Amino acid sequence: MNAIAALSSLSAAELRRAIREGRYSGPTAGLAPGYVQTNVVILPAADATDFAEFCRLNGRACPLVAQTSPGETEPADAAPGADLRSDVPRYRVFRQGAPEAAEPTDIRDLWRDDFVGFLLGCSFTFERALIEAGLGVRHIDEGRNVPMYRTSIACRAAGRFAGPLVVSMRPYRPEQIDRVREISGRYPTMHGAPIHVGDPQALGIEDLSRPEFGEAVTIEPGEIPAFWACGVTPQLALAAARPELAITHSPGCMFVTDLRDEAFEKR
Repeated sequence: MNAIAALSSLSAAELRRAIREGRYSGPTAGLAPGYVQTNVVILPAADATDFAEFCRLNGRACPLVAQTSPGETEPADAAPGADLRSDVPRYRVFRQGAPEAAEPTDIRDLWRDDFVGFLLGCSFTFERALIEAGLGVRHIDEGRNVPMYRTSIACRAAGRFAGPLVVSMRPYRPEQIDRVREISGRYPTMHGAPIHVGDPQALGIEDLSRPEFGEAVTIEPGEIPAFWACGVTPQLALAAARPELAITHSPGCMFVTDLRDEAFEKR
């Protein structure tokens, strides 16, 4: 039995425990079904106000689910008992806006008392609804990390935070698109409906087989790509802001909360 199959039946708290104990460090798509997954951005308090405004101005890409107080490691409203320093499968560490090559599985040695944690909505949350409607999710079917692409669309700037929009992609047949829009659109704080369907060059994406983040997936004949705003967007904004030290999740390796999907569904 592979790691994904062994973990697929775990609750959010059980999955976080497995991650904290070093038993899993990979992508979280398809895991802890029914529980909200979030992107993570950890910044010094001095940068928190501008980053919160960046999230407000770019709500499709950066829907804010929760924010911690300075130094707080437990996002108690979203995941009681969790620890932002150890409960993400893999982290990215940015110094002066540049990501380090190593992706640690624990950041307790980097933690500072002035750190503020942001949890941002993630499209993995609506994938269960798509699957239940018979709309397969290709990266889950193929056991891959979701493909994510840098676009030519500029986000709205807030202070030093600025940069291009990042999107995730899932392929569907044209006759499925209306249903895909309707289902994902029920989750506006989890990126909502696709922002674009069809020609990737309209977003400045030249080659779907070469995502900047994640892994390419198969696009079958007759399928077209659908693109959603993605919570990896802030990671590119860090290059412009250049905070002394910042930490995020590794793309696709999300923080799994105890919040339930249905709490974020709008009908």
